[in-house]
Amino acid sequence: MEIPVEHGQLETVLREPRGPIKGAAMVCHPHPLQGGTMHTKAVYRVAQVLADINLVACRFNFRGVGKSTGVYDGGVGEQNDARATLSWLEERYPSTPLMAGGFSFGSMVALKVGLKDPRVKALIGFGVPVRLYDYSFLKATAKPTLLIQGSQDEFGTAEELEQASAAWGPAITVETIQGADHYFNGKIEQLKQAVADYFTKGAGGKVL
Repeated sequence: MEIPVEHGQLETVLREPRGPIKGAAMVCHPHPLQGGTMHTKAVYRVAQVLADINLVACRFNFRGVGKSTGVYDGGVGEQNDARATLSWLEERYPSTPLMAGGFSFGSMVALKVGLKDPRVKALIGFGVPVRLYDYSFLKATAKPTLLIQGSQDEFGTAEELEQASAAWGPAITVETIQGADHYFNGKIEQLKQAVADYFTKGAGGKVL
């Protein structure tokens, strides 16, 4: 499956839930130059659990990755890819609440795009590399925002993320996965559970 974009196409995998559709979520992958793809384990597993709780889950490869056309653009063109993906989801599922999420580099892209897009009702970031990127733009959010972080994340621990996010406002929830590294190795089930709980029992469920 492909999403048409100005530079050609984005390779895409769409997973629909078995039950009634409550929303549609875009999940962005880690850094293209560091081996990140839509098949990265954490991205795949989060998309899986989103479908399990009745959201359409859309994974795609950024420009220059896999069968997607174009070349890496330092996070700028990748934001355009994310916007195009959200528009594609809106066309396929009109009047359906949209979510924007991502892992590592993908979280920076998804959160920046989703924050400004009125069609997006909730945000998800996991493995948020606060030592590498400035996430203070989240101060502007009033949207339910879930940030999931390992206590041993090499690019910013959960404690560091909690300290930074304290100034970003009450819309943000930080969930700590104890003992997890950046890739959530051995902790994927806890990652999935945090996402499921947020959209079934937490603030994320209020927008579905």
